[in-house]
Amino acid sequence: MRKSILTFGEILLRLSPEMGGEWIRKASILTFVGGAELNTAMALASWTIPVQYCSGLPKNALAEEIAQYLESKNIDTSKMQWCGERIGIYMLPQGADLKNAGVIYDRAHSSFASIQTEQINWSELLKDIEWLHVSAITPALSKQMADVCLEAVKEAKKAGVKVSVDLNYRSKLWKYGKEPIEIMPEIAQYCDLIMGNLWAANKLLGTSINPEVEINNASKEDYLVECEKVSREILLKFENCRFVANTFRFDYQNEGIEYYTTIFTENNLYVSPHFKVKKVIDKVGSGDCFMAGLLYGLYNEQSPQEIIDFAAAAAIGKLNEYGDATQQKVEDVIQILNALLVNQ
Repeated sequence: MRKSILTFGEILLRLSPEMGGEWIRKASILTFVGGAELNTAMALASWTIPVQYCSGLPKNALAEEIAQYLESKNIDTSKMQWCGERIGIYMLPQGADLKNAGVIYDRAHSSFASIQTEQINWSELLKDIEWLHVSAITPALSKQMADVCLEAVKEAKKAGVKVSVDLNYRSKLWKYGKEPIEIMPEIAQYCDLIMGNLWAANKLLGTSINPEVEINNASKEDYLVECEKVSREILLKFENCRFVANTFRFDYQNEGIEYYTTIFTENNLYVSPHFKVKKVIDKVGSGDCFMAGLLYGLYNEQSPQEIIDFAAAAAIGKLNEYGDATQQKVEDVIQILNALLVNQ
C-alpha cells in the first residue's frame, strides 16, 4: 500500500461576514472549516491521494464533529493531537483577501498553539508517510510553534520523509519578537519542495530581488528571468531542495485575476499556461490548492510540465468556489486546463 501525505498545521474556523454589517441585521454569518495545511489535505483527498492531517483540537463535541467531517472527506485524523481548550478563529469579510488588512485573527492560546516540542512522537507519526507538508504560518505563531515546526521537519528528514513548505507570509502573525528571516531559513534547510513567490522568498528566506520586480513594475519576461535567478539561489542556499515553485497573481480588470506559475528543477524553469479570470468568487485557499497540485504531481511522478500545469489549473478552479478548501475532482481540473489550451 502506498504511503500517505501528512499535512501539519492549525485548523481554523473561518467566519465570513457580509460587508456593511448585513451579517448583524440578518443574524447570519458564513462559517467554513479551514487552515492552509488542511486546505491542501482536502484537495489531495478529493483527488484520491491518501492523506493524513495533524493539528490540535480540544476534546469537545464541536471539535469531534469537525474531525468526523474531515474523516467523511477521506482525511485520516488518527494523528490529531487532542489538547488545549479552543479552536482558532479568523474573520474575513466576503470577497476579501487573506493578505488584505481586513482579516482579523482570534487564534491566541488555541489547542494547536499549545503544542510543545517533544509532545508529538514524530518517529511514530511519520512511519507510513511519504511527504510531510508544513507552511510558514505555523512558525509565525510563536517561538514555541517555530520550534515544533523545526522539530517536525528535522524528524521527517531523519526518517527519509520528503518535506514541502509553503512560504505564506502573514504580517499580522509575526508578533513575538522574531523576524521571519531569523526562523524560516533553518526550516527550509530540510525541505525538498519550497513554494511561494519572489516577494515571500525575499522576506522569509532573504533571497535577492530586483527593485523593479519588488514594486510589481516588470514585464512577464522580466518576472520569469528573476524567477529563474531566485530559484537557482534557493537551490544553492538550501541543499536538500530539489523543486522551487512560484506563483504570479495580479489584479485583472475590475474583479479578476491574472495568474501563472513556475517550477524550477533539474536546471530548468517550467512555466504554466497564463490564466485570466474575469471574476473571482473567493480568493482564500487558491495557494493551498496550488500546493496540493504540486504534491499530487510529485506523488504521481509526473513530469515537471504536467505538475505545474495541473497545479495552476487547480488554483484557478479554486477561485470560483466559496470556502477555504476546493471541492474539485481531478477531471474538473483537467477540464479547466484543456479549455484554456484550446482557446490559446
